[in-house]
Amino acid sequence: MNALYSIDAVRTLEQAALADLPTGTLMQRAGRQAATLAMSLLSNLPEKQKTVLVLAGPGNNGGDALEMATLLADLGISVSVLLVSNRKKNEPEEARLARQKAIKSAIHWEDALSIKTTLESLKKRNWSLVVDGMFGIGLKEALTGNRSELVETVNTFSCPVLALDVPSGLNADTGNVVGQDAVAIKATHTITFLANKPGLHTGKGRDYAGQVHVAPLDVDKKYFPETRCWLNSPKLFSRLLAPRLHDTHKGSYGRIAIVGGADGMAGAPVLAARTALYTGSGLCYAVYLKNPPVYDPVTPELMFRAAHQYDFSSDVIVIGPGLGKSPVAREYVEKTIESGKPALFDADALNILAESVELQESLADRSPPSVITPHPLEAARLLGTDSISIQSDRLKAAMQLATKFNAIAILKGSGTVICSPDGKTVINPTGNPGLATAGTGDVLSGMTGSLIAQGWPAWEAALAAVWLHGKAADILEKEHRGCIGITAGEIAPVARNLLNECIAKK
Repeated sequence: MNALYSIDAVRTLEQAALADLPTGTLMQRAGRQAATLAMSLLSNLPEKQKTVLVLAGPGNNGGDALEMATLLADLGISVSVLLVSNRKKNEPEEARLARQKAIKSAIHWEDALSIKTTLESLKKRNWSLVVDGMFGIGLKEALTGNRSELVETVNTFSCPVLALDVPSGLNADTGNVVGQDAVAIKATHTITFLANKPGLHTGKGRDYAGQVHVAPLDVDKKYFPETRCWLNSPKLFSRLLAPRLHDTHKGSYGRIAIVGGADGMAGAPVLAARTALYTGSGLCYAVYLKNPPVYDPVTPELMFRAAHQYDFSSDVIVIGPGLGKSPVAREYVEKTIESGKPALFDADALNILAESVELQESLADRSPPSVITPHPLEAARLLGTDSISIQSDRLKAAMQLATKFNAIAILKGSGTVICSPDGKTVINPTGNPGLATAGTGDVLSGMTGSLIAQGWPAWEAALAAVWLHGKAADILEKEHRGCIGITAGEIAPVARNLLNECIAKK
């Protein structure tokens, strides 16, 4: 499993490993692995065009950068180093040794006479790679002044940018830029040392970290503390991936009810219900508050019911797609909570919950599995805050939701976060901006509910649905040569193929 570690956990394992290793060992390993990655990024260029700019900071991150720069120079690469700040008073011994080694190498040292002169000089050069080794996980203050100008300049370069450990200016825990209205390096690649970090995969992290490469630095597993946070992958739900037996029937794969469809939003339950069928549910009912369609000409397999005629006898209930916030809608949210069935609450079902402390308490007291799927604004309403606060620490917000409502919480967004009430946290790496369009949330709800209806535990159903949902969008992005214009209705057929492929590969 791809474990994720907080800043504090990484520091703990680093100190434990350093105590048993010769001075400089981890820094040398970091420099070597970073140099190997840099060489692969430069591999398609003629030798004379391989010019690398290394930005080295004052601490261990700068030491990693200087180790790397020395190795590249020894390989004949034209390397220029810009020291971003003066030597620290309490410079770590490893960083001091790396600096001394770099001084004796063939590195070219950029003069920092004035920020204006330096930046103008850097802009005129045709760099084939920029390496960001300014500030690692320890940065606590926003990059301002000359550092901010340098970052903004680097972010205009068209060449690849390789960040060491974490892009300078990015919080490795939250995925936010450190400081209000501040800047951070926008890397095309990040090589993160010792362990993977959550902030590289959620919030702004995916935009700033680029492709993430994990370099454990050959540290023994015994030094790694226990974690309850992982990066999502089929490995996390593989035990449920099983081929179907021949001796089965439609009832073997569950009955799901999608409740919603207020006036003007009749398409939402259909999107969710179609997805439920595409991802394996045996029987699917689209339950409307009033005036259900006679049938769906695209998916005639769907069954439609008026809510007052439905007995809620399905294996799982998904409520919220196109539900609206009428008194009748609130009544059915309450009925779903009291149904004794596994249930998923989405969209307006969440907004109704946010307005009623009584319903929130009833939801938290349920025994059957519950899943909630808010986007940041819905999450803010549920927690009585604002979306800025939610986005400031997405992992914390998702855990608060899971704990408060005794539910599997799926906090949607870039790097969707899935949390369970018992403290497990997973960040999803699939998906792209093409999912930022109407109806994709309904598709995710239908997919999650479908897997639960087929007997999957709610936790694995949530992980699988979020992963399939995002991966389907990634495939569509590739097919369409971009993510613009992906529609919700395209996702389910691709997700069906992916689910079957995952089962076949197991």
